[in-house]
Amino acid sequence: MSINTLSFAEKMTAEMDQAIVQKPVTGFLADNVMRSKFIGAQTVLVPELEVSGLGDYDRDSGFVKGAVTVGSKPYTLTMDRGRSFQLDSEDNDETGIAGLAGQVLGEFVRTQVVPEIDAYNLSKLSALAYGKSQTVTGTPATQAYKMFIDAVGKVQNAVGYDEELVAFVDGKMWAAFQSSAELTRQIAVSDFRRGEVTVSVRSINSVALLPVPDSRMKTAFTFHDGTTSGEEGGGFAPASGAKSVGLLVMPRRGASLVKKTEKIRVFEPEKNPAADAWKFDYRLYYDLLVRASFEESIYTYVY
Repeated sequence: MSINTLSFAEKMTAEMDQAIVQKPVTGFLADNVMRSKFIGAQTVLVPELEVSGLGDYDRDSGFVKGAVTVGSKPYTLTMDRGRSFQLDSEDNDETGIAGLAGQVLGEFVRTQVVPEIDAYNLSKLSALAYGKSQTVTGTPATQAYKMFIDAVGKVQNAVGYDEELVAFVDGKMWAAFQSSAELTRQIAVSDFRRGEVTVSVRSINSVALLPVPDSRMKTAFTFHDGTTSGEEGGGFAPASGAKSVGLLVMPRRGASLVKKTEKIRVFEPEKNPAADAWKFDYRLYYDLLVRASFEESIYTYVY
């Protein structure tokens, strides 16, 4: 059975691109479009703007001259990931090869790509905050409310009170939130946008609460290359010495998920020299960028 490989690849790429915005807990960070410019294969230039503050107006000499500094900060993308899959030409079901491939790639994104994107993004954000000692302390079982208010207050003090905030919480902190009488009285349901989809989430004082599986809440991960002995299965695992992240509070627009490449290539069995099989290549080249002006507004609790 043949399929239009070009249209199929384009359709699957579009669907997976949408899934990467909507399925990961951190996927909404792709909504924070940055006016950036790629130079070369790995570097993206992000504009940075600095202006002088107000000065006194003089009725004789007029305005005090200020300065505007416009520059571009280079960021190097580090996550260039991919996999290749083969489906034997005889492997088919009632949906046809397109349906079978869609099932395989959809499961791949759900079980492998989505968790890895979250793990990378959250580890980068928490490591940044932890490295700058932007942390809160306490015992979640008895002090969840205090810790949450403390983190939110520190973020608002850094960035202002008109920013939309989000709070990522691991299973331990989420359980503490739900069992805290102080918090449960204040938890409400609010709308939260992920790409083109609006979903309902729990929130406190308009701060969205986003529960995350514990396996994705660490300060550092090792991302397997798929070829080194012991890493053939690919994926990721907590790095040696990594700490668990219980709470991470930040402005919604505090970071941007930047993708340079996300594509699927499809090869029919007749064009696959290695086997009588359909071949599907998936590549995702991305990174999480935090502007300098937001680096002081990310707070975490690690343990």
